[in-house]
Amino acid sequence: MIKRWLLRIAGVLLGGFVLIYVGDWALFKLRGSPRSTVSVNRYVTIPLKGNKQEFDYLGSLDAPCSISLFPQVGMSPCWQLRRHPNQGATI
Repeated sequence: MIKRWLLRIAGVLLGGFVLIYVGDWALFKLRGSPRSTVSVNRYVTIPLKGNKQEFDYLGSLDAPCSISLFPQVGMSPCWQLRRHPNQGATI
């Protein structure tokens, strides 16, 4: 009995996610695939002795983004880049 309810809840959640994603994709395409740019700061992390790290600033650049709720056409959504403007890479 409980297993049946859990399966129903999981199905409803999965169906809701699929509907929201498809709706976001449809709106993105209907609006002509709107894109923008967001200025992000780039950093590189260099490991040092004793589990220490050094952060080197590489500069800022304008990163392309999609104006949507989810990532579209291989670009992150603009709201996510605005919320996390510092991007790092590890050597």
